[in-house]
Amino acid sequence: MSNDPGVVATTLYPNFKPVDLAAAKEFISKNHHGVLATRKKDGGIQMSPITPGLDEGGRVIISSRETAYKVNNLKRDQRAAVCVFAPSFHGEGWVQAGGNAEIISLPQALDILVYLNRQVYGEHKSWDEFRQRMERERRVIIRITIDSVGPRRRG
Repeated sequence: MSNDPGVVATTLYPNFKPVDLAAAKEFISKNHHGVLATRKKDGGIQMSPITPGLDEGGRVIISSRETAYKVNNLKRDQRAAVCVFAPSFHGEGWVQAGGNAEIISLPQALDILVYLNRQVYGEHKSWDEFRQRMERERRVIIRITIDSVGPRRRG
């Protein structure tokens, strides 16, 4: 057997396909269960369950409250990573993506919040009510420019 990890992974896991940027974006656009990892003030990792989407520019978008720990963490350290998985998780796949995040506050975030909601849940029964709730909850968009994806290898 070869010593090349890619060859070993292909031999041991014949259905495995390394994830490239296009495949990761396609997966994230269709799957909306995930975990966001950010850095806490002490350097430790904080993980938060999220409902991610993908904007028209191919960036990961996540709705959050302005006061959430993950938002404060990202204001201090822009590095972020997400793991996005299919609803049943096992057997249907997952991808990870990492990059720098930016926080978009209201009112600029409002159209992106609507876009994300449509992507994940479809049409809202009352967009006026939705917008009011976003303002009341002080919602922001976390937008991550993807610069790395995986898994690239299996092993």
